[in-house]
Amino acid sequence: MRNMNQMMKQVKKMQEQMQKAQEELGKKEVEGTAGGGVVKVVMNGHKQVVSVEIAPEVVDPDDVEMLQDLITAAFQDALKKTDELIAQDLGKFTGGLNLPGLF
Repeated sequence: MRNMNQMMKQVKKMQEQMQKAQEELGKKEVEGTAGGGVVKVVMNGHKQVVSVEIAPEVVDPDDVEMLQDLITAAFQDALKKTDELIAQDLGKFTGGLNLPGLF
């Protein structure tokens, strides 16, 4: 019984640490870019978009498709970097397991 109480205390402590780590992720930001930085997307560790920047010289009414592609690429870059940040910050709790959708 004593071992069970000790284990429950450890689980509770780990849950608290994990919750704190998840809260801290919301304060961290990553930047995804495309086109050599003409399009930038900033996301926080909760995968929420914080800002989008588009350089004026890339806005061409005759080539909207290129701008759309650049925005998509910048979002994908930001998502990839956010996933890496999450894996780095929360990996110690998951033991390196890949648990998509958990965070």
